[in-house]
Amino acid sequence: MSATGEGTPSPPGITRFEVHRVEPVAFGGRTFGERGTYRKIVATAHGEVDPAHPGSALVTDLALAPTNARGRVEYASDVVLLTPTDPAHASGLLFCDIPNRGNRTLLDTLNHGVEDVNDPRDVGDGFAMEQGYTLLAHGWQGDVLPGEDRLRLRVPVARWADGTPITGLVRTEYVVSEPAPSLTLSSGAFVDSGTHASYATVDLDPQAAKLTRRSRESDVRVELPPTEWAFADCTDTPWPGRPSPVHLAVRDGFEPGAIYELLYTARDPLVLGLGYVATRDLVSFLRYADSDARGTPNPVAGVITSTAAFGSSQSGRFIRGFLHLGYNADLRGRRVWDGVAPHVATGRSTINLRFGQPGRGYGQHEDHLFPQAESPTTWATALGYDGRVGSLLDRCTETDTRPLVVQTVSSTEYWQGRMSLTTTDLAGTFDLPIPPDVRVYFLTGTQHGPAEEPLLEVGRHPLNPTPYFETLRALLVALAEWVCDGTAPPPSAFPRLADQTLVPPDPATFGWPSIPGATYSGLVNRPLRLETGPGFHGRDLVGVVSVEPPVPSEVPEARILVPRIDADGNEIAGVRSTNHAVPLATTTGWNIRATDPGAGDLAGLRGSWLAFPVTTAQRLTRGDPRPSLEERYGDHEGYVAAVRDVATRLVKERLLLARDAERLVAEAEGGDVLLPPDDEEGRGGHTTKG
Repeated sequence: MSATGEGTPSPPGITRFEVHRVEPVAFGGRTFGERGTYRKIVATAHGEVDPAHPGSALVTDLALAPTNARGRVEYASDVVLLTPTDPAHASGLLFCDIPNRGNRTLLDTLNHGVEDVNDPRDVGDGFAMEQGYTLLAHGWQGDVLPGEDRLRLRVPVARWADGTPITGLVRTEYVVSEPAPSLTLSSGAFVDSGTHASYATVDLDPQAAKLTRRSRESDVRVELPPTEWAFADCTDTPWPGRPSPVHLAVRDGFEPGAIYELLYTARDPLVLGLGYVATRDLVSFLRYADSDARGTPNPVAGVITSTAAFGSSQSGRFIRGFLHLGYNADLRGRRVWDGVAPHVATGRSTINLRFGQPGRGYGQHEDHLFPQAESPTTWATALGYDGRVGSLLDRCTETDTRPLVVQTVSSTEYWQGRMSLTTTDLAGTFDLPIPPDVRVYFLTGTQHGPAEEPLLEVGRHPLNPTPYFETLRALLVALAEWVCDGTAPPPSAFPRLADQTLVPPDPATFGWPSIPGATYSGLVNRPLRLETGPGFHGRDLVGVVSVEPPVPSEVPEARILVPRIDADGNEIAGVRSTNHAVPLATTTGWNIRATDPGAGDLAGLRGSWLAFPVTTAQRLTRGDPRPSLEERYGDHEGYVAAVRDVATRLVKERLLLARDAERLVAEAEGGDVLLPPDDEEGRGGHTTKG
């Protein structure tokens, strides 16, 4: 990469903050109370890294990246800032949105009703603006491709010292939900084709690689003959397609549900670990600097007094890895983030590996053997299944840069993400203490990402649409208050051994009710030790994986526990929203794959929705042991009253904002739960969400 400029060498970090355009947010002059109007700043942050600096020591392959005339490695990150037009009206909080696969998630988490985060006119109810937050979103994932307004980080390709390409063994895995003739090599169960850059194969001959297929994760791999697949693109050309070093095609197409695993020799690994450095340096620049090395003003200079970060799923794992590797200390030892909110994330990102694949998941059926769940997994000091004692915050403790932490998880994280190992000892015999600067909240009865409707998909049960937006928004506000003025959030709320709300999933003792048509297997995603070669350092998730597929072994001393349920099959502990405390169904964070291939395995990150009978007569006809809606609430007014009571309590506990409580009660009043069919207002029947 070329040098960024001439003259006196500037210190490493953000060397140039290039503003491309400034435009109003919420066109039409919309104001947000005392905060006034907002503006959107679209920019690129150019940065440099000194490979010899101790703050960059853990970036895999940084020493093999090309350098500029100053001996530094360059990167460039897309940046979007939303901030009050008048800096005097800002609250002082920089709330960092860690994009998921290049897509922003914070604006539509803080603001209700946002449909398009890339449309500056669409800010929903404008809540974040009313609070005066400055919202930052930036590219951190170096393999994200351009398109659809995704935020990217441009990083170099690592090469050997003599300039020759680096090659290495790469394993990819494919599980599709719809038939597909071909896929990009970077595709996966959690990655759409065309979203991430692919590591190109060095040889188009299938005999130089290996493709296998199996129906379930535990099945023996069956190798496909080289005549049955090709490095080819069949998107527009029938089999055998057009030869391509970044596509994989199967003669009869990829079968939904089956696990296809490809081993091939790839070239040109990206230095993806620069995502940690870029994030550290950008937030530090916006928080502490007046201008960049060229004198361009920091657009929020003097405005930012505190910082927080939110990341969901993949980007929540990025936050956990960022903290664990010590990047919350900037190059001058100052704290980067004062608070963090990793959401539905129990592992860490695989961004910092040679040929890293940060888009991979961690399922029992899909992406099962990709490293992410290695120890440490805890906020408190504990023994991990790698035999070492520690926590995710050890390096932050050493540099006095510990952030305040608000972790939120759905039920899925217990079944698929091994969440119990965050709060118990390895053997599951006692609860770990939660540090005073950490809160953990279980969003009871929800799946990883709420479904839009309870439709049947790949699982035996309909998807779980139970929302958690309102709870999450209240907890993000609580984090902001904790960071800005020291007001402590509500106490942690999650299943514990001490009160017997955290239990084994054993079908014989779990207490699953005999719901007609429902299946409970007790299957959970258990942790594994992965032998991946001497160049991989699992504790830090850095280095080079050389053994593929990895050699797995059980962790017999590890005991996975799950939330206890009541007689309806609904979970007891955690933050029980109005949708859960006034239930219309049994809702879970797990589902079971319905048909072969894959029948019996866990159905990805999906939960289940098992509706209650509406009337007593329906319950008796079906033989359902769960009381009907009629027996629970009496009539529509009784249901609305129950929602109102729970909403009032949650507001008092700071687990629900008053504005959301009013909306939820209004939605219950306007819904059709227990209304007689075809009432005078044209309502009737029963909707899933009330």
